[in-house]
Amino acid sequence: MRRHLASSTETFPIAGGFTISRGTKTEAVVVTCRITAGEYSGWGECVPYARYGESIESVLAEISDATSAIEAGASREDLRQIMRAGAARNAVDCALWDLEAKASGTPVWSTINAVPSAPLTTAYTISLGEPEAMAAQTARHSDRALLKVKVGTADDATRIRAVRAAAPESRIILDANEGWSGETLAYHLAICAEAGVSLIEQPLPAGRDQALAHLERIVPVCADESVHLAADLAALTDRYDAINIKLDKAGGMTEALDLRSQADRLGLKVMVGCMVGSSLAMAPAVLLAQGADFVDLDGPLLLARDRAPGLRYEDSLVFPPEANLWG
Repeated sequence: MRRHLASSTETFPIAGGFTISRGTKTEAVVVTCRITAGEYSGWGECVPYARYGESIESVLAEISDATSAIEAGASREDLRQIMRAGAARNAVDCALWDLEAKASGTPVWSTINAVPSAPLTTAYTISLGEPEAMAAQTARHSDRALLKVKVGTADDATRIRAVRAAAPESRIILDANEGWSGETLAYHLAICAEAGVSLIEQPLPAGRDQALAHLERIVPVCADESVHLAADLAALTDRYDAINIKLDKAGGMTEALDLRSQADRLGLKVMVGCMVGSSLAMAPAVLLAQGADFVDLDGPLLLARDRAPGLRYEDSLVFPPEANLWG
């Protein structure tokens, strides 16, 4: 049966702004893909990321260029040859997963996991700011089990200590977004160990992270910008202890499943993370994240409004998607 593909953009305001070392966002602009075959429609959402050379316009153009092949019946495996890894392929790949699940009556969880999906403890993100502002933000969420704290300045010690003092019981992931240098790395690692940080995400710029292989990692270090595909992993095992899998980086669930399997084979811990998007973008990631070591799928919690229907969040838990959302 011939398919029909349609793509569009949607904008979701962010509650209070979202700041990392590269700047501040006040809204999440996403691309939504819908693939229809007969009475069934599958949906996918992606978030273009300028760090990887993507824009709304470039992602829409990539989807448009692949539309004829997709409408003619290209499979998810075909997509890996037709489209480059990235946000555009993620939206299409996830829409195909959703379409297949609805047409077959077989939910995605039963295809990729041996047991039904369960609620997961997700991190909640604390934006980068002055130490006092970060401490105040942290204090409002100190009852959460897991916090992800944005840093990435020349001297983050005061920020790290302020956040830890404001949330003495929470586990903390620290995300430097490539903002540290080889000169400050050992110093910041020592501060993180002192503060009981559980994981440090991408402290050095991708491609300039060799220093991680030559010092004792007294706190586990996680690759984010340094890893996109399963083929990337073999070259990274000497400098990272974990990887952050994001569907928008990998180009969809199909590649992300291979990436997770390869990480398991290499003994790397796994985080499943996200860009700032709606529940439609998080839904497939919740299924991918079953059994992961760290889960960071709080995108909808950072929005002033989410799409409906959305994912169910209760305190630090995110619940698997209902079929009317995705999968």
